[in-house]
Formats: sequence, structure tokens, C-alpha cells
Amino acid sequence: MSQPGKTSAVIAPSGSGNLSSEANFGVPAPGEELEIMARRRYQNPRPFKRGHWWYIRPLVDVFADGQRERKQKRIRLAPATLSLREAQKIAVEKLRPINQGLETIGSAMPFTEYIATHYRPLEMPLLAKSSRGRTDGVVRNYLEKAFGRLSLRELTAATLQRYFSGMTDSKLSHESIDKIRDVLSAILQSAVKYQVLIKNPMEQVTLPRRKQGKRSKLYLSPQQFETFIRNIPEPYASMVYVVIYTGLRASELIGLRWRNVHQNAITVEERCCRGDWGVPKSEASAATIAVNRCVIERIHRLKLLMVEVKAGRATRKYRVVKSDGPDDLVFQGVKSGQPMRDNNILSRFLKPAGRQCGLPFVNWRCLRTSHATWLKLAGADVKDAQAQMRHSRASTTLDLYQQFVTERQVEVVERLSTLMLQ
Repeated sequence: MSQPGKTSAVIAPSGSGNLSSEANFGVPAPGEELEIMARRRYQNPRPFKRGHWWYIRPLVDVFADGQRERKQKRIRLAPATLSLREAQKIAVEKLRPINQGLETIGSAMPFTEYIATHYRPLEMPLLAKSSRGRTDGVVRNYLEKAFGRLSLRELTAATLQRYFSGMTDSKLSHESIDKIRDVLSAILQSAVKYQVLIKNPMEQVTLPRRKQGKRSKLYLSPQQFETFIRNIPEPYASMVYVVIYTGLRASELIGLRWRNVHQNAITVEERCCRGDWGVPKSEASAATIAVNRCVIERIHRLKLLMVEVKAGRATRKYRVVKSDGPDDLVFQGVKSGQPMRDNNILSRFLKPAGRQCGLPFVNWRCLRTSHATWLKLAGADVKDAQAQMRHSRASTTLDLYQQFVTERQVEVVERLSTLMLQ
């Protein structure tokens, strides 16, 4: 006979008509114990009226000073004009995530605390150094300001959609909004990975429409490039020359070693981004590409160059190449011989040279886009251009790098008239 106030657990194993000895004595099996614990967390508080609204007070998990606590929270359900039965139906839907185990304990963690304890120490070190800086800026300038006071479970699809829908009239570009979306989605996906959330709510969020049509990426024509490179000193002019004739990324150029330079080809095997060494961007990026002989000659010409650098009132001379062993860098820091930084070269030499030529915006990506477009002008096959750019998919070369060329389009249209005359 069971004691008053206690219930005995009598559960038959699946697939058997007999009760186990453990169940007969009221001792649940391991899986059954979890089921009973889940039942104890089931909540069905009775709705009550306060003023013009129905409310319930369920127990919810909250984090205070890093410690989990169970507290009652008043939740507004519906206007008081509804019947008690209708209010109870709404309460069941509100409590469904808790009662069905769809809401984890960790989801009560504040968004800022999750960033500090999980995302920054566990996920951000895995990003490239440049991506790490951009991601951290998005988190500090946008996400922590918008969601810092909310817990992870409060970042529902509706809450997030309301945030992004509010950006419809924002001065931010569509690319910036897209970057915020990507960073937030990565954070919430990591929460799913660490079993803090069940599902990533960003999967259901839609961004506002573009205010302007998709603009083509800027590229330099061969004539513009000749003017542009004349305004850049060595060894940076040679770096720009190599990029536009090979399509190397800036990090791959900076990580290039003498053993990677062959008679008529260059091998890409590592990259260096602001002191952060690693493998190339993708598996397809680590490859050997054909290079024009003039590029190889320009690279070897660096061994003979001396550059002058002003130091106060004095002028000092440095060898561009301090040493040219197989493991030495091709492009070495002028003073120290250490790896260069792409952002310093961009701000000190590339952008000023572009402004002198009347070019609105020149960066490393622009040079790589120019190489892809020049391949198109030269009549290169799409697959050949893909191999030269080292893209995993030909669509990336076509859609993102090879730009629309007016002269080429006019030439194609004029050929139509010849068809009519045949």
C-alpha cells in the first residue's frame, strides 16, 4: 500500500506485458526517472484577472550573477473581456515550450553573458583576424545595444523580425544589414551547437528589401591601371602589379614565399592576414596557377631594388629583399623584413593613388575583380577563369567577380546585324 501523499511509479517496459521488479517496488528505471522529473516541471497555473487583462504566474529559470534561479514571472495573456476558458487555452500555448522541454535551462542566460562566456572565448578565436575585428564591431555597436537586456529565449523569431523590419528606413546599407544578420545568426547557431537553444530563430527572419539595385563591383580598365600604378612607390607597386595579373588575395600575396615562385607559375599554399598565419580560404584556393612571364620578372627585380624612407630630416635606404631563401617572404617589411599588413598598404598607398587618378574607391578586392574581368576581356573560358581565380564554383567567378563590360556588350550586339545580312 502506498503512503498518503506519495505516488508509486508503476510503468511497464515497452514491448512487455509484465512489470519489471524495479517498477513493482516503485523504483523507476533510468529512462523512466527522466520522465517523472519532466512531469514534476509541468506547469498549469490558473489565469487570474488584474485590471483589464488576464495573467499567469509560472516559474521560469533566470540567471542572476551567473547563478540559475527559479522565480515566478507574471505573463500577460489576453484582454479580460475573454472568458476564463479562452484564457486557459492561451496559457497552454504560452507554456508549451516549457512543458514540452523545448526551452532549455541555459536559454535563460542573458545575451551579453552568452557572448562573454561562450561566443567570444570559444568561437571568435576560430575566425580569421580580419573577420574577428568586423564581428566584434557588429556585436559591440549593434547587437549588444539592441539585445543586451534580453535572455536568449526572448530572442524569438518575432522579436528578431521586429528588429530587422525596423531597419527599413535605416541609413545603413543593405550590405551592412546583411552583415548584422550573419553575425547574429552565427551567434545563435553556436548557442544551438552548445545546446543552450533548441533552434536558431534567425532561420525564419527576412531582411528588408534593397533600396537600390545591386551595383556591380568596381574594376580598373587596363588604361586606368597604368595611371594608378604610377602613383604608387615600390615595393607596393609590384604588389599591386602581381595582384592584378594573378588575382591573388592580399593575405595570399603577403604570405608568398620564394619557394612558391616558379618559372611560369605561382603556388598558393598559405596566407598571412595581419600577423595571423593559416591555410588559404578554401580547398580550391590552395593551388598552382599559371603566371605571365612579365610578373615573374617583376618579382625577381625586387632583389635589386633599394628604397628610400624619410626618418625625420634624414633619409635612409633599405634593400627591398633582405634575404631570398626558399622560406623567406617575397614581400618583406621595408624596415624590419617582417610580414606586411594589408590595411596599412591600403590606407597609405592604394587609396591615395586612387584619389589622384579620380577613381572613387580602390581596394584589394577591386584589383582581384579587375583580374577576373580582364580574363573575360581576353576571351578566357569560364572554367579556365574559375581555375585561375581558384573558386570552388564557376558561379562565383561569373556572378561576383567578372563584371559587366559595356564595350564587350556593344561588340556582341553589333554582331547581331551581321547575322541578318547572311
